[in-house]
Amino acid sequence: MYNGKVCIWDYETGTMVKSFDVCELPVRSAKFVVRKQWFITASDDMHIRVYNYNTMEKVKEFEAHSDYIRYIEVHPTMPLLISAADDMSMKLWNWDKSWECTQVFEGHLHYVMMIKFNAKDTNSFASASLDRSIKVWSLGAPQPNFSLEGHERGVNCIDYYPGGDKPYLLSGADDKTVKIWDYQTKACVQTLDGHANNVCSVVFHPRLPILISGSEDGTVRIWHTTTYRAETTLNYGMERAWSLACTRDANKLAIGYDEGTVVLKLGHEMPVASMDNHTGKLVYSLNNEIVTASLKGIAEKVVAEDISDGERLPLAVKDLGSTEIYPQSVKHNCNGRFIVVCGDGEYIIYTSQALRNKEFGSALDFCWSGLGTGDYAVRETISRVKTFKNFKEHKTIKAPLSSAEGLFGGQVLAIKGSDCVVFFDWSEGVFIRKIDVVPTDVHWNESGELCLLVCEETCYVLKYDAAAVTSAIENNSFSAEEGVEGAFELVHELNDQVKTGEWVGDCFLYTNNSNRLNYFVGGETMTLCHLDQEMYMLGYLPKEDRVFLIDKALNVVSYKVLLSVLEFQTAVVRDDIEAANEILPSIPESEHNSVARFLESQGLKEEALGVTKDPDQKFDLSLELGKLDVAYEILLQIPEADKDTTDTQSKWKRLGDLALSTGDLPRAEQCAEASGDTAGLLLLYTCTGNAEGAKKLAVQAKELGKTNVAFISLFLLGRIEECIELLMQTGRIPEAAFLARTYMPSEMPQIVIKWKADLTKVSERAAQALADPAEYPNLFPDLDWAVMVEQHFKKNRDTLLEASSYPEAAKDLEFDLIDIFKQQAAAQGAVAEPAAPPAVDTPEPAAAPPAAPTGEDEAAEAA
Repeated sequence: MYNGKVCIWDYETGTMVKSFDVCELPVRSAKFVVRKQWFITASDDMHIRVYNYNTMEKVKEFEAHSDYIRYIEVHPTMPLLISAADDMSMKLWNWDKSWECTQVFEGHLHYVMMIKFNAKDTNSFASASLDRSIKVWSLGAPQPNFSLEGHERGVNCIDYYPGGDKPYLLSGADDKTVKIWDYQTKACVQTLDGHANNVCSVVFHPRLPILISGSEDGTVRIWHTTTYRAETTLNYGMERAWSLACTRDANKLAIGYDEGTVVLKLGHEMPVASMDNHTGKLVYSLNNEIVTASLKGIAEKVVAEDISDGERLPLAVKDLGSTEIYPQSVKHNCNGRFIVVCGDGEYIIYTSQALRNKEFGSALDFCWSGLGTGDYAVRETISRVKTFKNFKEHKTIKAPLSSAEGLFGGQVLAIKGSDCVVFFDWSEGVFIRKIDVVPTDVHWNESGELCLLVCEETCYVLKYDAAAVTSAIENNSFSAEEGVEGAFELVHELNDQVKTGEWVGDCFLYTNNSNRLNYFVGGETMTLCHLDQEMYMLGYLPKEDRVFLIDKALNVVSYKVLLSVLEFQTAVVRDDIEAANEILPSIPESEHNSVARFLESQGLKEEALGVTKDPDQKFDLSLELGKLDVAYEILLQIPEADKDTTDTQSKWKRLGDLALSTGDLPRAEQCAEASGDTAGLLLLYTCTGNAEGAKKLAVQAKELGKTNVAFISLFLLGRIEECIELLMQTGRIPEAAFLARTYMPSEMPQIVIKWKADLTKVSERAAQALADPAEYPNLFPDLDWAVMVEQHFKKNRDTLLEASSYPEAAKDLEFDLIDIFKQQAAAQGAVAEPAAPPAVDTPEPAAAPPAAPTGEDEAAEAA
C-alpha cells in the first residue's frame, strides 16, 4: 500500500487478519512464501523485508537496490527471489545463503516493472520494462536470451500461459493494449484493444480459458484465450485497477484498486468430470486435456493401503487426448460407451475409450437420454429443441414455453422454462406433463420410476407411471394442452439444498450446501458423514460398495456405503418385507444399528427391536412397544461401573414410570429402588399402604440425604420422635418445637432448651423471650391433658387401620381429643379438672390429674 502498510485479509469473510507497518514509503510488491511461512515485501526505501506471517516477527531486512523496487518474484521450488527496480537491474537472492545476491541481470534501458518465472521451465524468466521491451533470461546467464518488441510505449506487466499446450506470454503496456506472444517463434499472436488508459496488470486464469487485464481507466476486461473475444468488462468505480491475482484451486479473482480490493468468483467451480457407474471409468478435464482413471477394484486398494474414508485416493491417471473446445461439462451416456464434451456453445461426442470423435454440433444445452445409446437432445436456441436417435436427428420439439432455458435428460426429456418444467416422450416427442417448479437439476433412478426435481430450497420426489404414458400415447388419449393425466405423482418433499446427487435403487445419495453427504429414502434423510470441504458427487459403484466424490482441485475421495443396506432400505420402502428379510442376513452386524434406525423411522419398531444391537436403541424401542421385561433385562446387563450414572438412573425411572402407568406395581417398585427414586417409592408405598416398605424407605432416604422423604415416611408411620430427631439433626429446631407442641408435648422442654441455646448465637434477647413449658405451664393450657393424649397415642399407634375403613375413620379427624378425655374423666367421677403446674409468678394449687380413660374408646380410633 502507498501508506507503507501490508494487510493480510480473509477474503471469504472480508475481515482483516493481520496488519504490518513496513515503512513510511509506499510498498510496491509483496509475495507469500508458503513453504517458509513468510511474506516478502519490496518498497520505495530500496529495502526488502521478510516477515513470518504466523508469529509476525521480522525475519530479515536488507537494502537491495539503489532506486525504487518495482516487483519481486519467488522461484516456485528453489530458495530464490528476483527483484526488479528503477535502477534498470534485476537481482537474484538466495535465502539459504543468508540472502546473498548471487547474480545481477542488466540489459534494460529503463525501469524494470515486472518479472515472471516460466512455470514450464523454471530456469527461465521474463522481464517487462518501460523501454518498451520484454526480455527472456536464463538463470546463470548474464545476457538475455532474446527480446520481444512491439509495444509502442512502456511495458508494465507480463504473465506466462499456465497450460502445456501453448508457449504464450502475455503483456500489457502504456499504449493501452494487451499482447499475446509466442515466445518460441517470437511473434505477436494477437493484440487486444479496448482499454482507455495504461494497462497495469495482466494474468492468464490457471483454470478457465480466459485472460484478464486491468487498467488505469478503472476497468477490468475478461478475454477468451481461444477466440480473443472480449467476454465482459468489470467496473466497480474504485478508480485505477493496479493488480490482479487468481487462485489455482478455485475460480476466484482478486482485483486491487486505488480505493480497495474486490474478490469475485468467475463462473461455477464444479470440476468438469464424469464417472461411468457400470465400469468405474472416470474422465475429467485439465484445461483442454481429457484424462481418465479407473476406480474399478479401488475397494481392495483402500483396504490394502489402509486409506480412510474421505482420504485422497491414489489414482493412475492416463491422458486420453485434447479437445477442440474448452470443456465446461463432460458427461457419460447411459451405458458409458460415449462421453459428450460441451463448451463455448458447442458439443462433441467422443468414444469413452479412445476419445474418437463421433458427432459434434452447436448447442446451448445438451442432455443424454436414459434409454438409448445414441439418443440425446440439444437446445439450439431459446425456441428450438431437437432430439436425436442413434446419433441421427429425430424430432424437433416445440415446447409450450415462452423460452426454453435448459434441458435435463433421463427417462423422459425435461425442458426448463422461466416458471415451470415440461416433460416430453423421447420416442414420439409427445408432451407428457407440465410442473410448476423451476428445477436446477433432474435426477432419475435406474428403473425410471422415481424422479427428483432439485429446486433452490426444496426438492420434490415424483413417481413416474411409464405404463400409463405408453398406453396414452398408443391410444392417442393424451391432451395436447394438459399432457397425460396421472403421469407424475408427488411422493415426497426433501427440504434440503441439494448440490450433487445420484439414485441408488430408491435411495438418493447427495451432497448439500452444508457440506454433508446424506441419503434420502422413504421420506427420511440420514447423514452419512460431514465433509471437510466442498465436494461434488461422481457416483456410486455397487461392486465397490463405495460412493465417490471429487473436489475443486480434482482430488477424488470415497466413502463406504453398503449396497446391501441400500437394497434393504429400498425393499422396505416398497413394502416388500419378504425381500428385505432375505437381504438382511447379508448385512454385516456393524450396520445393524443404522438399519434399525431406518426401520424405526418407517414405523417398523417391532422389526427394529429385533435387528438393533445398540442397547440404548433397544431399550427405547422396548419401552415404546410396552415390552417391560425386555427393557428390564437390558438394564440388568448394564456394567457395574455404569450403574450409578445419570443416564442409567434416568432409564430406571422411565421404566418405572411406564410400569406404574400400566399397573405393574412390583416392577415399578424394583425400578424405583434401582434408580434411588425415593419420591416414587413414597408415592408407591402410600398408595398401596405398604408400612414395611415405608419403614425401609425412611432408612434409605436418610442415608441418601433425602430428608423430606424420610420425614414424610416417619410421620405417616407415626414415628413422631424420629421426625423430631430428624428435624433437630438438620438444624430445624423451631420446626421440631412446633411439631412437638402439636403431637408430642412431653418433648417440648428439652427442645426449647436447645432452641434457646441455638437462638442465643443470633439474639440473646429473642432467646429469653421463648417460654419453656416447665417454667411457664400457665402459658400452655391443657398441657397435662395433651400429654395424656400423647401417651394414649403411643400405646395405640402400631394398630393400623385397613384402607377400606377410611370412609368411617375420616370422620374421627373432626374429634377434639382433649375434650373427649375430659368428658370421659368427668364420667368416671373425677373430682376436678386437672390444673396446670403453678407458674413462678402466679402460683396456683395443684390438682391430681384424672385417670386415663378406659373401655370403649372413640379417642383410640381417632388417634
